[in-house]
Amino acid sequence: MTTIHDFQATALNGAPVDLAQYRDKVLLIVNSASACGFTPQYKGLQELYGRFGSRGLMVLAFPCNQFRAQEPGSAEQIGAFCDEFFSVTFPLFAKIDVNGPNAHPLFQFLKKEAPGMLGTEAIKWNFTKFLVRKDGSVYKRYGSITEPKDLARDIKRLLAE
Repeated sequence: MTTIHDFQATALNGAPVDLAQYRDKVLLIVNSASACGFTPQYKGLQELYGRFGSRGLMVLAFPCNQFRAQEPGSAEQIGAFCDEFFSVTFPLFAKIDVNGPNAHPLFQFLKKEAPGMLGTEAIKWNFTKFLVRKDGSVYKRYGSITEPKDLARDIKRLLAE
């Protein structure tokens, strides 16, 4: 059975990251952007990480420029923006595609495991969120309009499993 732990990604600084290192953690995986109406959700994501990180939550943000080019910056610019405006301390990854032929394999998997409305797999916009159990299986997908704070109940449930 394939799980999140079978994938690799590239950190914002270019280093390879084996997602198996997050085994036994609850993961909140998000496609993000710096120039989007939902960008203030970085604050809510950081608050969740601050509240539940010591209990085993990891937030993983994957910048994406596929939605109206709302993430045009370089890795350095993305990192500086997230630090300056939101004091982000959770891991940021290199910019990726989440849809189409060049979609990152992790997001291909996430979309298949947790389709959106009416079974569609495509991600509709920035700040789509996927909650993942400690065993690496996908629990649920949340749309862009779902505020991070609204995931707290589900996060607590998964942390207790």
